[in-house]
Amino acid sequence: MSGGIDSSVTALMLHEEGYEVIGITMKTWDYASSGGSRKETGCCSLDSINDARTLAVNLGFPHYILDIRGEFGNHIIDNFVDEYLAGRTPNPCVLCNTHIKWEALLKRADQLDCEFIATGHYAKVRAENGRHVISRGLDANKDQSYVLWGLTQDSLRRTIFPLGQYHKAEIRQMAFDAGYAELANKSESYEICFVPDNDYRAFLRRRVPGLEEQVDGGDFVLADGTVVGKHKGYPFYTIGQRKGLEIALGEPMFVTQIVPETNTVMLGTKLELERQHMWVRDYNLVKYASLPEGFEGLTKIRYKDAGTLATLREENGRVSAMFHQPVSGVAPGQSAVFYEGDDLVGGGFIDRSLPGEALPNLQ
Repeated sequence: MSGGIDSSVTALMLHEEGYEVIGITMKTWDYASSGGSRKETGCCSLDSINDARTLAVNLGFPHYILDIRGEFGNHIIDNFVDEYLAGRTPNPCVLCNTHIKWEALLKRADQLDCEFIATGHYAKVRAENGRHVISRGLDANKDQSYVLWGLTQDSLRRTIFPLGQYHKAEIRQMAFDAGYAELANKSESYEICFVPDNDYRAFLRRRVPGLEEQVDGGDFVLADGTVVGKHKGYPFYTIGQRKGLEIALGEPMFVTQIVPETNTVMLGTKLELERQHMWVRDYNLVKYASLPEGFEGLTKIRYKDAGTLATLREENGRVSAMFHQPVSGVAPGQSAVFYEGDDLVGGGFIDRSLPGEALPNLQ
């Protein structure tokens, strides 16, 4: 229970359905540690924790606060920094769901003798052919299946997603009808919880003393090797970035590749940003134990991506994704998520590849 509307209505629904509900609020981070300038808000704030507890008290079920700041910092935040220093764009919410929140919640559930865990994600889960399958939530604008690709079968076996069958407007109405008008009108935060001002560059500077001096002054380079300017340090740029480059070359230019070994940021046109193939590492399959031969799935390379059809194949510990048409902005470190209709087939992290890397044999 984050104190927000989705987890609160989830608890309310399950309580009304007759489940024995126990509320858990996980303290993952505190803004005082982040050095940000904004007021503490979101799921880790004292106000949000109090909102969650108030709802539990009103409905008459127990509520506990689970402090996982140590695990969160060691795993999620360290990985966030390491990924940028490796020239990749991290996906902390996916890692948090997979390795922190579900693991911590299931451990606590076992201690409290709870059979299931429930969250306020807009997604569905069902048992089919001996596996537990995630599918998109009914509300396409709120669907969160993209960030759940890392969940194991053991985790899914004990997971309930009560909101998957509803639209957000219906959830707000439920809160209002239950007498929680303030909750119904509560705003949502889409920021990374430990980057309160939404400025990851400032966060990196605070987290890694002397980073700016170490990486400042690297080269902006075109595909043909031409040096066209100096940048402020490769960790401060992301694939597909156009704004903030502070360089004029007569036509719109985008970041097409980041090479940390040489502190180089490669620039190119929109056409040069396109890719026909990518490798996906550290993948997890949800719907199938292994990908069917010649499998074609809609592949999303970012949360708001509509997806592009790709031929997917497991090869040497990675998934090869050959897009049926070029896609733009394939960013190493981000999640690539595969769908079959509304079903989540699986996903993984986009691997860093170099120009000219041999493509797999898909014959």
